[in-house]
Amino acid sequence: MTVTDMPPEDADARRAVPPVICYPNDALPVPKPALDRAHQPLQVIETVRVPPRDAGFVRVRAGQVLRILCPDGPQVGDLNLFNAHDLSERFYSGKTRALHGSHVTTGDRLWSCFPYLRPMATVVADSLGWYGRDAFGGAVHDVIGTRCDPYTANLLGGAQYHHCCHSNLTRALSDASGLPLTEAEPHVHDVLNVFMCTGFTADTGQYFMKASPVRAGDYLDLLAEIDLLAVLSACPGGDCSAQHSSDVAVCYPLDMQVLDTKEAAPWSEPPLNSYDRSHGR
Repeated sequence: MTVTDMPPEDADARRAVPPVICYPNDALPVPKPALDRAHQPLQVIETVRVPPRDAGFVRVRAGQVLRILCPDGPQVGDLNLFNAHDLSERFYSGKTRALHGSHVTTGDRLWSCFPYLRPMATVVADSLGWYGRDAFGGAVHDVIGTRCDPYTANLLGGAQYHHCCHSNLTRALSDASGLPLTEAEPHVHDVLNVFMCTGFTADTGQYFMKASPVRAGDYLDLLAEIDLLAVLSACPGGDCSAQHSSDVAVCYPLDMQVLDTKEAAPWSEPPLNSYDRSHGR
């Protein structure tokens, strides 16, 4: 043990200092209008099937519900969200995590990046809400992971693997936007890991994954607060019980369904964040 590793005399006292929540979220408005709207009769108006180890996209109007559905076997998905009219406004997983925690469920909102910082979508139903947090510290639908990508795979193993979630999302966004791959790729961002069961180890603080509890028929419903372009990858890890970015793991499709109701009034999009952007000058 080096001198710098030696604990000081007051080490225990320092460790015993109680934590403080960084962003108390009791000041956030309860998304009651979104939850109420989702409880009205809804009908499926569009379904996009996302093949295993690939991605797809769908556009969702403000006030509609995006349902991510597991139609067959256990499968996790990586979700990117964009303002359908402006790709520079996109999902901000880090701020969503800071406001709501490491995993999201019913009543939590998915926030957009700076300088917009407004709710893009609200989780209005979660068939895996029963799972909670298990004995390992794992929970479902995380905003802590990034996405499997070809750069890390190349760094760690020298592989050229193209059907990881980052590449899947890049191809699908290119198709949705008409941008070439090189221009679409910088818009791909950290994801909502739908159905993925993850956490951090208590001893080393390492990010872990475990077999997802998702089964055929499970779903996550997101009410679109603004017009959305949703891009979803069916992860090549399948249920992420063992493999990641793999052609060996058993994989299944995912469905993106757009649900709408004829009974609800037109939806009013939340305003852009009102910070004046002067930054002290």
